[in-house]
Amino acid sequence: MTATTRDREAPWAPGELLERSLAYALGSVAEVGPGNLERVTPCAEWDLGALLGHLYDSLDTLHEGLTGGRIGLFPPEPGAVDLACAFRTRACAVLGAWAAGPGERVVVGELPLDMRVMAAVGSVEIAVHGWDVAQACGRPRPIPESLADELLPVARCVVAEEDRGVRFAEAVAVPACAGPEARLLAFLGRCAPRPE
Repeated sequence: MTATTRDREAPWAPGELLERSLAYALGSVAEVGPGNLERVTPCAEWDLGALLGHLYDSLDTLHEGLTGGRIGLFPPEPGAVDLACAFRTRACAVLGAWAAGPGERVVVGELPLDMRVMAAVGSVEIAVHGWDVAQACGRPRPIPESLADELLPVARCVVAEEDRGVRFAEAVAVPACAGPEARLLAFLGRCAPRPE
């Protein structure tokens, strides 16, 4: 079964979601310049360099799952000095691996995981950290509404209360009239800037 066929059967289209999240994050990473890797990010314990390193690790893990059907528990350290360039290169490799038609399942540690779920979870991480990168660069870029709207139910499925304070910050309150981006960011412990 090809990735395209699986996308039609999934409750979300994981290949398309992954592609749109990567396109958004690539636009954010394009703003990273030399000398600004020490900038503060919305991720309290990471500067921009650490955030880019984490993004690279996430893409490397996705690529490992897509091409080998197995993800180790300890991702390799990025070997590249230019983390923005490394991110762009690995993003292209991830898209190519998805297009090549990955298998149905990936093994994470010793547990099987549906490939569609891996791609959808990766999409949330990539898009939201892409937002973080843009904020750190001082060039805020809203997550497209339709993308945020599709990522929010995925985030709600995979972020458990026990993750709060460990892998994710506490959720932030938003008004009932808040749009998809503000709700997604708030659920993941971030405050979207208010429109002027």
